[in-house]
Amino acid sequence: MRLLSLFKRRKKAVIDYDESKLLARSNDVNVRTDLASNPSVRPEVLYYLMDDSVPEVRRNVAKNENTPVQANNQLAIDHDDEVRSELARKICRLLPSLSGEEATTVREQTINILEVLASDQLPSIRAILSESLKDTLEAPKHVILALAKDLEEIVASPVLEYSPLLSEADLLEIIASGVAKGALPAIARRENIGEDVTDAVAASLEIPAVAALLANSSAQIREETLDQIISQAESVEPLHEPMVMRVDLSIRAMRRIAGFVGASLVEKLVRKNNLSPEIEKELKKSVKSRIEEVEDFSEPQEDKSLVRVEKLWASGKLNEEKLSEAVAGKDLSFIHNSLALMTGYDVKTVKEIISSRNGKVVTALCWKAKLSMRLAIKIQADIAHITHKKLINARDGVEYPFEEKDMNWQLSFYED
Repeated sequence: MRLLSLFKRRKKAVIDYDESKLLARSNDVNVRTDLASNPSVRPEVLYYLMDDSVPEVRRNVAKNENTPVQANNQLAIDHDDEVRSELARKICRLLPSLSGEEATTVREQTINILEVLASDQLPSIRAILSESLKDTLEAPKHVILALAKDLEEIVASPVLEYSPLLSEADLLEIIASGVAKGALPAIARRENIGEDVTDAVAASLEIPAVAALLANSSAQIREETLDQIISQAESVEPLHEPMVMRVDLSIRAMRRIAGFVGASLVEKLVRKNNLSPEIEKELKKSVKSRIEEVEDFSEPQEDKSLVRVEKLWASGKLNEEKLSEAVAGKDLSFIHNSLALMTGYDVKTVKEIISSRNGKVVTALCWKAKLSMRLAIKIQADIAHITHKKLINARDGVEYPFEEKDMNWQLSFYED
């Protein structure tokens, strides 16, 4: 009782060394917990409390700025996640103040602790470091690089987006070696990224990253790279609005974009760029022409050919010859069901692809069905009703014109 009474009188005041030693040995966990958080407690006492069996005590030791480096080293590998989390927050908070010759040794020891925490098995602890160090120049670059290359998006993204320590060469290396899944948009959002980095982001064909790149008005994008993005965006609706809102579009680029985006987006394009009446009329006419060309893709009646298609498939006789006959006869039901079985997609997805009137994705569908490029052209023209100017033609007369990765990328927008 005497000890508890002493502590209640003194816990908010400066505690002398002898009193703190007495309190550190208390059987009352509340006494030890509050003692561990007191900024006047000597480092030796905090070092003693570092081995306390109660996690709450060790957490307060981890938070206490008076805790000696030796104790911090041990706390960095503590089995309690919250202890390591509190230590990570404190170390990041203290790092900027560790400058000057007198602090050199302490800084080196602190960096050692940072390295341990940066390799912690728990992503949330590594994420604390990344969020805390994302915009500082005081952090050691090798730690920032380790965080930027982390496989977890919550760890990599903050430093990838904000760290001034990452050079364009660093970013290119990280992209080339494989950025964390979901973290590429963070690079795309960086201020003033150069053309080499924007090229690498665009080449990834990752929709959220490309969308973020288009929305980043400070990103430097080459005209040819923007042309490639526009070509990709034609069949990818999530890219339409970011494309329209891009601030540095040329008139030529606007004409191309108006050829595939909706009327409301063309209105935004016109208003945002303060175009001349002549250009405005031209862009709106492009939309009107497309609307007039749209044909009725109404749902067919009850599918009567499904049984026939399934029997042919089961017997191994559902082949290019049968599909060619269906194309010649414009038997949509047979074509839809056949392509579904041949590609593994459901009929609804096949219909969506055919009705998209996008030559690239229809070609990719035929490729996945292992059809010839010759039949793919007929399906584009006769079934998907793609205009002659937008038909995808064969390479060297017979070959599919795209690489496998490009085909898969086109189809990925219709996959779950």
